[in-house]
Amino acid sequence: MSAPVRTTYAVRGMTCGHCEASVREEIGELDGVTEVSADHVSGEVVVTSTAPLDPAAVAAAVEEAGYEVD
Repeated sequence: MSAPVRTTYAVRGMTCGHCEASVREEIGELDGVTEVSADHVSGEVVVTSTAPLDPAAVAAAVEEAGYEVD
C-alpha cells in the first residue's frame, strides 16, 4: 500500500468558517480524498488523498464552492 499524498493549495476568497466548510465539502467528494483541512486566515487548503489528484478537478471543486485556486 502506498503512502498517502498530502498537497497544499492556495485558495482565494475564503473569509470565514462557513467558507472553509464549503471548500472541505466540495473537495471531500473527489475520488481518493481521505481528509481536507482549510484555513481562511492563511488561505491554505491541505488535502490528503490515496493518490495524486488532478489539479483541474481540485480547481473545479473549489470553484463549485465559490472560491478560486491561486
